[in-house]
Amino acid sequence: MFESGAIILRTAARGGELIPADPRARIKASHWLVSALDTVEPAVVECTINKMSEASRSWFAERRPVVLGSIEERPAERQARLRDRPWLEGKAVTVGNLMMISVLGGLRGTGLLDRFPTPAACVARGEGRSAYRKAMADHLTAFEQPAAA
Repeated sequence: MFESGAIILRTAARGGELIPADPRARIKASHWLVSALDTVEPAVVECTINKMSEASRSWFAERRPVVLGSIEERPAERQARLRDRPWLEGKAVTVGNLMMISVLGGLRGTGLLDRFPTPAACVARGEGRSAYRKAMADHLTAFEQPAAA
């Protein structure tokens, strides 16, 4: 397996905790996972590419507000959804929450997420979970090991 959404679904199905047993709740959790990957992540990636690769281009100043406007819609939508809920699905942590936390975490350091306190708090809660911290630490070890000769 190589796609992050598929890996998360497989892992969750094996563990049984992050995929709800109820069919409607399972569909909602899957919806949020796909939304994170297909709707939110492209805007986050575009924002990153715009800042890192296009800043020296003559048209950067014109394009930057368009890119930022596009990305601001995503946390604003999550802000409305979360309201007073701790997670996208209320009290339950699901695969959808984890993927959304991972994708929105890509805005760290941009100041964009800071304007939306509810999604920012959700990201912080998710990243603070011990299972999330362990998974990220395990993931990062692959980048710390020297390449084989």
